[in-house]
Amino acid sequence: MQRTTTSVALVAAGLLLLAGCAQGGGGGATPAAGSCDAVNDEVRNISNGAQNALASTQAPDEMHEYLESLSERVDDLSDQVEDQAVEDALEVLDERIDAAADFAETLPADPEAERDADAIAEQQAGIQEAASDVTAACTAE
Repeated sequence: MQRTTTSVALVAAGLLLLAGCAQGGGGGATPAAGSCDAVNDEVRNISNGAQNALASTQAPDEMHEYLESLSERVDDLSDQVEDQAVEDALEVLDERIDAAADFAETLPADPEAERDADAIAEQQAGIQEAASDVTAACTAE
């Protein structure tokens, strides 16, 4: 139980960090600022959804299906951006979510069974890092 609490605390701290990055620093508006805000908002929602799913006691097959739907959202988002650095960062995010979906299939089906909190935290951290990289690439645009 302690490991799960620690993982949840780490995820919460990371989400706050990501939320702060997504808000940007204010200042000059560029033509790409609106689209960058939209990308950052969607990436934040996808990242939060993936990390929350991993922290849940959802059945592995349901978690896998949900994470795959998030991967499709990343693909759709990638089709809408024109900046290569943002596309590359979205590709990494997509890979991390796909890896998490594969990982979900290895979890025990019994919601009462103990799940490897360290492995879950590792998946969450990978998604969080990739989402932060998308934000950084879009902000640098």
